[in-house]
Amino acid sequence: MLAMQAQDFAAAKWAIGLRTRGATNATFDAAIEAGSIVRSWPMRGTLHLTAIEDLPWMLALTTRRMLSSTAGRLKRLDLDTKDLERTRTVALMTLTGGKRLARNELLKTFERHGIATTGQRGPHVLWYLAQTGTLCFGPHAGKEPTFVLLDEQLARAKVRARHLEQDEALGEIARRYFRGHGPASMQDLTVWAKLSLGEARIGLAVARSELTALDVEGVTYWMAKDAAPPTSGDDRVHLLPAFDEYALGYRDRSAVLQAEHKTRIVPGGNGMFLPMVVVGGQIVGTWRRTVKRREIIVEATAFTRWTSKVVAGIAGAATTYGQFNDCPARLV
Repeated sequence: MLAMQAQDFAAAKWAIGLRTRGATNATFDAAIEAGSIVRSWPMRGTLHLTAIEDLPWMLALTTRRMLSSTAGRLKRLDLDTKDLERTRTVALMTLTGGKRLARNELLKTFERHGIATTGQRGPHVLWYLAQTGTLCFGPHAGKEPTFVLLDEQLARAKVRARHLEQDEALGEIARRYFRGHGPASMQDLTVWAKLSLGEARIGLAVARSELTALDVEGVTYWMAKDAAPPTSGDDRVHLLPAFDEYALGYRDRSAVLQAEHKTRIVPGGNGMFLPMVVVGGQIVGTWRRTVKRREIIVEATAFTRWTSKVVAGIAGAATTYGQFNDCPARLV
């Protein structure tokens, strides 16, 4: 998948759990602790989960564009290069040696060194330090995420950062996107990775030998050569989390979501994707969870009437969700 959107951390964990044999919430937390999976802003200025060895080359490809697009905002916040580099010095001094600090504690540290973090200055400072490769999110301390040094998290994971030249990086993004999301179009890729069409074409050219084309109604879709062919009659039921790549990872979602139901998934068109009930590949409803002391209550809402077979499938999917969280889950 290369990267999976992760501003909702619990949802992002379940998105990976759905796609991984034997994964649980606990094994995921262990991977975060070990450093093999990392949360940061590798593209689109949005939080994603990536394998840690992929984060540095993705930042190298996207950071210049992201800094250019936010230059005006940083100027309005009175954050110049000198101020931002001072925060980097303080962060390195504070966190070196395997230390980790929650967001508010790190911002207080900047304040003690004379760097104002009020208003939106604090979030933009943290974003800048992550975007330029100094910080990344570490393990949670209770319910609070922490920040750590990216270089130390790489060392903790015992892996080397991958370093790719620009065309190689574009090819890697295209290869991984179409393998993880295909069939998908070039337009889908440009929106997902925030690439220009020219950059996407370079990426496709580099990755072309590993991909195959599928033409549907005059549109070319790309997918892995070894991908299983689409099948009919697949009526499996899935409870997908908020912001899941199944819907969010494309410009055109019409193959899986009927137009009249679009606002049920993205109410108000504000970029907030609700958790989705998927049956046979189609998004047919929404769901939400309520965590009780001894169980998780799953409430599902249909776009249209569901058959008893679909309801039974949703109940089974809820059970799987409970197993991931090591807590019984019940559908209502």
